[in-house]
Amino acid sequence: MLPFQDTKLSPKERAHDLCARLTSREKTGQLNQRLYGFQSVRREGERLTLDEAFQKEVLRFGGLGTLYGLYRADPWSGRNRENGLYGQNAVRAYNLAQRFVVEHSRFGIPMLVSSECPHGHQALDGYLLPVNLAAGATFQPELLYEAGKVCGRQLRELGVDLALVSTLDILRDPRWGRSEECYGEDPFHASCFARAIVRGIQSQGVAVVAKHFCAQGETTGGLNASAARIGPRELREIHLPATKAVCQAGARGIMAAYNEIDGVPCHANETLLREILRGEFGFDGLIMADGCAIDRLNDQTGDTVASGALALRSGVEISLWDEGFSRLDEALERGLMDEETLNRAVERVLALKFERGLFERLYLPEERPLTFFSKEAFPQSLALSRESIVLLKNEGVLPLRAGETLALIGPAADDLYRQLGDYTPPVEPEAACTLLQGLRQMSGPERLLCYDNGSDPERAAALAAKADTVVLALGGSSSRFEQARFDTNGAALSGSMDCGEGVDSAGLRLPDGQHELFARVRAAAKKLVTVLIIGRPYAVPEITEGSDGLLVAFYPGPWGGQALAEILLGRFSPSGRLPVSFPRHPGQLPVYYNPKAGIVPWSYADSKQGPLFSFGDGMGYGRIQYRDFELLPKPLPEGTLSEGTLPVDDTPVLELHFRAENPGPAEETAVPMLFVTDLESDVTRRVRELKAFDKKAVPAGESAAFSLTLTAEGLAVWNRRMERELQRGRFHLCLQDGGRSLYETIWTL
Repeated sequence: MLPFQDTKLSPKERAHDLCARLTSREKTGQLNQRLYGFQSVRREGERLTLDEAFQKEVLRFGGLGTLYGLYRADPWSGRNRENGLYGQNAVRAYNLAQRFVVEHSRFGIPMLVSSECPHGHQALDGYLLPVNLAAGATFQPELLYEAGKVCGRQLRELGVDLALVSTLDILRDPRWGRSEECYGEDPFHASCFARAIVRGIQSQGVAVVAKHFCAQGETTGGLNASAARIGPRELREIHLPATKAVCQAGARGIMAAYNEIDGVPCHANETLLREILRGEFGFDGLIMADGCAIDRLNDQTGDTVASGALALRSGVEISLWDEGFSRLDEALERGLMDEETLNRAVERVLALKFERGLFERLYLPEERPLTFFSKEAFPQSLALSRESIVLLKNEGVLPLRAGETLALIGPAADDLYRQLGDYTPPVEPEAACTLLQGLRQMSGPERLLCYDNGSDPERAAALAAKADTVVLALGGSSSRFEQARFDTNGAALSGSMDCGEGVDSAGLRLPDGQHELFARVRAAAKKLVTVLIIGRPYAVPEITEGSDGLLVAFYPGPWGGQALAEILLGRFSPSGRLPVSFPRHPGQLPVYYNPKAGIVPWSYADSKQGPLFSFGDGMGYGRIQYRDFELLPKPLPEGTLSEGTLPVDDTPVLELHFRAENPGPAEETAVPMLFVTDLESDVTRRVRELKAFDKKAVPAGESAAFSLTLTAEGLAVWNRRMERELQRGRFHLCLQDGGRSLYETIWTL
């Protein structure tokens, strides 16, 4: 028995031994993820065959490091119910591909399988969630943790080793088409959700590759993959906390981002990948490239081989669809890198394979039935949808009154893919519910007077005039299912999408004449409730002003229509809060709630001051009352008073205790948020920063106790020397819920 075959040795020891036995070509193969996995196994009926390109790739490198997207299904992959993999065919396909890899590797090295899971598994019968922006609107990370466990279980059953999960991007410009992939605009809030999804998926034995690192949301002009023109302070204050959080949660992989930061591409940024990620954050997992990103370094190097070597030297260890990493053996021969750098990366890949037990479990059991992930057995996706819906305006029209006749109008009312977001597989009709279906099921056909998709505004207005209340469902679309064309990395180039990867917006207006539709329906309707089903904030001041009620649902997932119908009809009170601010006009941008202090933010001579809606806004049908506030400073460690500093860690510094009371006749939800403003610092601080939040349902006539904690880390600052420090001074504390100020005080440390 060779040392790497000895299960008593650690994965790192086994990897070190095996790496030493490989040729440079075999080592290059272990870092390779060049293939589109969905093209690697062909299905015709029940017959499965290996694609010739897959076989050539394995033979070329004497094995394969990672296969991307074996189960991916969507218009870009071209895989659907007729030719894609699902059920037992998926298991058989995994075994067929894995067997070929193992049998054509000198040492029987199995491949890793990676799969997209930005909001659930992007595969046929994949368990889908609302998009990240909706998850952020729940302000309930523990619910995302539970949903992540379900996703992890499904991925594990199909042999997926690496789940590629959007977790790290912070939404700083809503013109960016990938806004839906962010949890929101605040770093503390986003970090809580990033930590939750990583813990949830990895609890089921699937490694998460968190993406994208770093500052991809800090775009230039809202354009995808554009330069992040920021310095180290903005990077550390806004964009690095989520990455630190997933490292602390044990994420096994990190994907580098397309953008550059202050002139240095992330895939060639040794400071970012080695010094900060590995050195400061202690990350010990794999660093993966984004699709074709290594070859984009040719703009700097002018040479594909040199680009691969540059990325490897900088810290990237697994490629994705590029040519650069497939020629690392050539780069070694040319002296563009040393063998120690190559070995270090290969050993990380091999160690993960040993860690996951792939050498001992080469194949999936084909006789075992796969779990059916139904809404009834796994209600977490529906629960996220319910908790994510945000009520922003209600002039006595919601919930809808019994006995009223309703007209449902609009392009988002009965289009399933408008509520699912980008990176979505084909979904069976019985595995989802649109708003029209939900209202029909719950209100009855006699109450729902009519439905119209709004394609003819004049006809829609005529129908609106006949109803007591009109529900107008407007919004955007990240649907790839309507004649979209794609770039080599899967980003959209054209089609009906107005949101999603590659679909950035200059104007932030609702598409397809929806503003005209709104004006016509508004003029005819007696009462108008507008429902926005969207993937980004839009500039909608006219719609806000003209609506009697306004609900926002960030692509709420397959069961979003049911959740919306339940809330419209009063079965649940809305409890979502905005995770991102809405501009009045794109010329205001940026309008995030936490700009630097020192100026009057978002003040223009030709526009109303401030955002249309701000981070944290939202309400229920009732009104929670807060009382019994008690501020309790915690004892400080001995000596800190005389030394003038405190350790920067999770040590509690201050606790705020209070109660939330629900005097109304129905259950309501309290979502308190504690914001802090540092009034004395040696650098410019932000006007306010979220430092703690909670969420609890409060039954009718009852109250609930809350305790929010401020830690030393939460109050610390990056000082003038770019060191993390907790500075003594005065802090303004403000407790809010839904934008309402509940308690304010000045506290001195």
